[in-house]
Amino acid sequence: MITLKAVRGSGRVSDNIQEIVGGILEKVRNEGDQAICELTERFDGVGLSKLRVPHEAFKKAYDQVSRETISSLEFAAEQIRYFAEQQLQCLKPLECQHIPGVTLGHRLIPIQSCGAYVPAGRYPLPSTALMSTIPAKVAGVERVAACSPPSREYGTIHPAVLVAMDMAVVDEAYCMGGAQAIAAYAFGTQSVPRVDIIVGPGNRFVTEAKRQVGGAVGIDMLAGPSETLIIADDTAPVRLVAVDLLSQCEHDPNSLAILVTTSRRLAEEVQKVIQEELKTLGTAALAGQTWEDNGQVILAVSLDEAIEISDRFAPEHIQVMTAGDDEVAARLRNYGSLFIGRHDPVPFGDYVSGPNHTLPTGATARFSNGIWVGTFIKASTYERVTAEGAATLAQYCSHLAGVEGLLAHQRSADLRRVFLAPKMKK
Repeated sequence: MITLKAVRGSGRVSDNIQEIVGGILEKVRNEGDQAICELTERFDGVGLSKLRVPHEAFKKAYDQVSRETISSLEFAAEQIRYFAEQQLQCLKPLECQHIPGVTLGHRLIPIQSCGAYVPAGRYPLPSTALMSTIPAKVAGVERVAACSPPSREYGTIHPAVLVAMDMAVVDEAYCMGGAQAIAAYAFGTQSVPRVDIIVGPGNRFVTEAKRQVGGAVGIDMLAGPSETLIIADDTAPVRLVAVDLLSQCEHDPNSLAILVTTSRRLAEEVQKVIQEELKTLGTAALAGQTWEDNGQVILAVSLDEAIEISDRFAPEHIQVMTAGDDEVAARLRNYGSLFIGRHDPVPFGDYVSGPNHTLPTGATARFSNGIWVGTFIKASTYERVTAEGAATLAQYCSHLAGVEGLLAHQRSADLRRVFLAPKMKK
């Protein structure tokens, strides 16, 4: 393995971010709506009279965005809903019996309420509104709330995001963002009822807030800067590889874009084409600096080594552009989402193909997955035991409870044998 371009910088979290977020959470816990309105004006520069978005605002939003935007969001919503419905079909209730008289099973129970967080940084993110709420709706969550910080231009949530929320048929929408929005979801305020699970990506303050409230409320994951790794051989189109790396770099200054290739020619030409593309790219200032700071080009001796490198990184997104895409893809194990072939770039997954774009980062794909319909469903177990089944279970349960010194457990099991004795004599 040869690294032709190494990471030179990385994002650093402020030393006092934990303390800052803790203070925000406590303020919202104590002061509710008033705290959120004050913090919104301080951090977002928008004064709010109420947090919940009224129904009329959704109608108005459709008139504030283009017909093409509406059509594109409708297409994306349909694909996301379709894929979530197909995933739901894979989840089945269970009932089985291995020992006579002992029936075991699980029920699939939707979580009752969900709070989706939709970021609003440099640009509005209506795609995230769709991605974080439609799977919850398909799962059967009774109450799906969504929130996003206000746009200074509109004084409320950006209309494109409102349109997306409306298409997802959210039950409630709130104009709020940052750690204070996470606090509202976790603790509840005068106008924001608390939720059972919080989902959706956000900046480092949002992520830290989710970390601090996790346990009091469910969270999907602690998302970090976005990542893409591309495995490519000499057959990969140079410009496609270059542009796909840049598409990752324009997300955020801390985004990570990695090319792992078996071709020195490709490795060298991709870096040249990246510089060519930056000359005409509208987001060149951000994308170019991110590539300079966080881009990597790694020359692997074989596709076997490329696969090993990828699995160690466990990237959020992985693209495969080789002569044997399916064979390589089948061997990959650690990733958030996999994009197979030169015709399938990560932006398709970000917007319109259907699988979710809220995915594990920071190598957590080694043990976790992104948002999916199952994020919002509990597989709650149950059992039903007859007299015959209890006769089998009681003796083993009694012994093991005694080994662990839990004597009431042991007596509970022994009493079943006592109650069973007359029945067994008959």
